[in-house]
Amino acid sequence: MHAAPLLLGSTLTVARQGAAVSVRLTEVEAYEGARDPGSHGFRGRTARTATMFGPVGHIYVYFTYGMHWCVNIVCGPEGTSSGVLLRAGEVVAGMDTALVRRGAGAVAGTAVRSRPARTARQLASGPARLAQTLGIGAGDDGSALLLGPAPGEVLDPAPEQPAPDGIWLSGLRSRRRPGTLSGPRTGVSGEGGGPDYPWRFWLPDEPSVSPYRAAQPRRRRESREERRD
Repeated sequence: MHAAPLLLGSTLTVARQGAAVSVRLTEVEAYEGARDPGSHGFRGRTARTATMFGPVGHIYVYFTYGMHWCVNIVCGPEGTSSGVLLRAGEVVAGMDTALVRRGAGAVAGTAVRSRPARTARQLASGPARLAQTLGIGAGDDGSALLLGPAPGEVLDPAPEQPAPDGIWLSGLRSRRRPGTLSGPRTGVSGEGGGPDYPWRFWLPDEPSVSPYRAAQPRRRRESREERRD
């Protein structure tokens, strides 16, 4: 959990076939494995969660709601399944690619239209949007993070040499940023939700931070007998 707020303000860059998108992280959530009932690792290692139990500095990617990918960074010692879900960020480079991925820009081969400010703020607001903006999916599960700025000066609007494929993390801090906020995790049900687990961290006054939503109780399925009545 110590690592989660330190990720705020750092930049995650993903390069794919010469196209790179960089996102400055503004919201994260910590998950603490066996001592955290809200964690995927709470009940032990499975084929799906194997990466969470692996070495620190790797990417854990999972599929949710049958339609979205979400990305985590493994932050604890091997075997502990401690990780940080990347919930939101601001696109700081690769805007045209990000817009196309999110369906908010022009199709390939045409000029990208000017973007509404609201659309730009929301590109990577929420874990599924963030993963889609960066182009992260199933094939990235288990990938190692590369520390430092991506080669080729990815943040330069017109680099001479495109960055090779990879995932880079730069700007990681040793202390949390002043004013960092915390609260209950979004959408976590049961014992792991609520104020007893204030492990969601975000930067203040950031338009990209996603709104908090408490978990909604699942509706009980009616039996055949009840439906007949």
